Amino acid sequence: MDDSLDTRIPGSCPASISEILHHAWRHDISSLKPQLCASGCASVQEPTTGETPLHAAIRSCAPAIRSARDETKEEADGDGDDNNAQVAALLLDRAKAAVHELFMRGAIWNDLDSNDETPGCVAARLGLRDLYTLCVEAGVRAELLYGLMDGYEELESDDGEEEEEEEQEEEEKGGLENVEKEGDDEGKGETEEENVDTTARTGAKNVEAVIDSDHTFVPGKRAVGPDVNSKDYLRSNLTYSDGKLVDSSQNGVMMSWETSIMRASIDALLPGLPAGRRILNVGFGMGIVDAMFAETRPARHHIIEAHPAVLDHISGSPESRFGKDWEASGPGEGAYRVHAGRWQEVVPRLLEQGETYDAIYFDTFGEDYTQLRNFFTEYVPALLDEKGVFGFFNGLGADRQVCYDVYTQVVEMHLSDAGMDVEWQDLDVDMKDLGKEGEGGWQGVKRRYWTLDKYRLPTCTLMG
Repeated sequence: MDDSLDTRIPGSCPASISEILHHAWRHDISSLKPQLCASGCASVQEPTTGETPLHAAIRSCAPAIRSARDETKEEADGDGDDNNAQVAALLLDRAKAAVHELFMRGAIWNDLDSNDETPGCVAARLGLRDLYTLCVEAGVRAELLYGLMDGYEELESDDGEEEEEEEQEEEEKGGLENVEKEGDDEGKGETEEENVDTTARTGAKNVEAVIDSDHTFVPGKRAVGPDVNSKDYLRSNLTYSDGKLVDSSQNGVMMSWETSIMRASIDALLPGLPAGRRILNVGFGMGIVDAMFAETRPARHHIIEAHPAVLDHISGSPESRFGKDWEASGPGEGAYRVHAGRWQEVVPRLLEQGETYDAIYFDTFGEDYTQLRNFFTEYVPALLDEKGVFGFFNGLGADRQVCYDVYTQVVEMHLSDAGMDVEWQDLDVDMKDLGKEGEGGWQGVKRRYWTLDKYRLPTCTLMG
């Protein structure tokens, strides 16, 4: 991959954008600050390469730091080693300062360039761990603020008329979806108000004009299906075949490669696989995890499934072992049961009936993180036995490492708010047949929703 200055900021780049990008590339904060006054200037993009100031600030420091470190290794004299190490540290400090300044001025943490990389992706690929950490921290702040903003309703003025003055605040960017799914709304990064002189504001207006012109970078389209939501998913046709369950748009609902993850999840939820436990699983899918739960001979085994096609498969397919005979085989009336419907409708009824469980697993499709958060915040503390264990399929942001790391921290904070501790276990994922879009395990599936060689398994328990 060509990370050179001339390639990333070509001569055809509009002058006002080029100036900002070059200042960021050189980590020249004093020259950069006056250019970042207008809204959006911290996230301008080169029209052909998609280079943002964040990409430039991160990408540019790698060759210099590597050169200084290489020279340090080759030097025989102690003084030379110290000098080169100091140069590398100084370069990294300047880069960190520039990246921090850009985030404080509203830079978007997960903008994509022409290589389909976010700034964090660039930092990870070039081995710049400190800069990668800054990107993750910015992503966490943005996602937490987005979650807070999502809970508020927009207020109208007393007379019902629109306000005449435009707000000059930038909104935090929310949702990892813009790097996971095609067509999601662009968000904003973090902002910091500063006093600037008239000259600085005038200079920034030229950049703003470029932002609003036709010189706009359009990221390349990834192989994705339409955005999936619960309502559309529940109306779609499903197909069970070749070790996978896909919807009518060829989105992978569940696939057999997840079996090893499910096995490890069962082991974490039921250490030692004891018999006689009370189990709740939300989302049947292919029945992988429920088959494993059933092997432990639970005292109660409740399944919640909303999709009509999956329910038909459960009750009518010769491959299913969870039909009426299974329900009748329970140790008592209602001990083994498939609850048909959305969990949002079923779970309140279970609470009214006084049900509690030793192990709860959550793996739905077509729902975003807010639904998972609602489940473990509003319902798990009441459903889970005081010594019980809660788990979920952790595919949040799993199409790129930086998003996965952001969501790990976000989920951990939200679980803590809900009164739960979480332990993470890293599992190896065999990527031999999962490495290429549309090939191997992804054949017949429109989007490769998993790209990482490590799965982070959550094990959640009630505090205290």
